[in-house]
Amino acid sequence: MFIDTHCHIHELDYQGEEDALKRAIDAGVTSVICVGTSEESSVEAVRFAGEHKNVYASVGVHPHDSKDGWDQVAELLKTKDKKIIAVGEIGLDYHYNHSPSQIQIKALESQLQLAVDYDLPVIFHVREAFDEFWPIFDNFKKIKGELHSYTDSIKNLNQGLKRGLYIGVNGISTFTRDDQQKEMFDAIPLEFMLLETDAPFLTPSPFRGKINEPAFVREIAQYHADRRGISVEETAQKTTANARKLFSI
Repeated sequence: MFIDTHCHIHELDYQGEEDALKRAIDAGVTSVICVGTSEESSVEAVRFAGEHKNVYASVGVHPHDSKDGWDQVAELLKTKDKKIIAVGEIGLDYHYNHSPSQIQIKALESQLQLAVDYDLPVIFHVREAFDEFWPIFDNFKKIKGELHSYTDSIKNLNQGLKRGLYIGVNGISTFTRDDQQKEMFDAIPLEFMLLETDAPFLTPSPFRGKINEPAFVREIAQYHADRRGISVEETAQKTTANARKLFSI
């Protein structure tokens, strides 16, 4: 019924991942995508996906970690493991600048080329960097993907939609007090919306204070269904169809 298109329960410091997967199944979550953020994290995502039915992996190096290299991403893709269904999360993050901007750009461009070479969708992390991101994106033809954990402006939302990108929404949408963000979330067309938890981070209401997990994707779906005056079943059906189309799962 639901697909959690972005979580990190494969990370070595996540506790109780097996129980979390069981609760996800009980909540109607049919598939989970474990997303790499570094070379080590990407290796772990592939390992974890290989050990669990209906768990998939995305491999990539987050802009924060790009200073440490991204060569292992290419090596993982060379295996053509069928559980690897995307490249990411990759992008630009100028909020913290944990890696120099020029290194972030080089890592993004290199990994976008890998996505082209292996014909895989991309999970993008972009924060306070869209002015530089869009020209880089436009240099690569036929890139498909999503803007993960999107919280930016309606202007950049429309730029993403114009390029055929899906929009990942998570727990932030359920607890933000920013009226402009609420307006932006309401403006996302359902046919371009993906549901994600980003577990263990960004736990949605009403579970704030708890460690996030894939089962909580249901709360995110319910929140947006209520906002739009539609059933949670319709929200689940359409967002799941979006995920299956983008990630071929």
